[in-house]
Amino acid sequence: MAKRKRRTFTPEFKTEVVLEALSGESSQAELCRRHNLSEDQVSKWKQRFLENAVSVFAGTDQQSSEAAKRIAHLEQLVGRLTVALDIEKKALTWLS
Repeated sequence: MAKRKRRTFTPEFKTEVVLEALSGESSQAELCRRHNLSEDQVSKWKQRFLENAVSVFAGTDQQSSEAAKRIAHLEQLVGRLTVALDIEKKALTWLS
């Protein structure tokens, strides 16, 4: 007996189905029949979509703060390397 292969869905397809379900143009049961999905699966996608909706707007703030931290770290590193280079240049002029 051959095992049944699991179907995989792209994030784009899941988003399309969830947005269609949330719009209320058709019932969830009708949507499931049309796309050959279980109602439980669509409910899980909707729940996950709604839980993560906040991260869409929060992501830019978090990314910008992480970028600012990285820039500050790199600026410190450049400063240290500049000081080290200046010391080496002075040492070379004294030894020459």
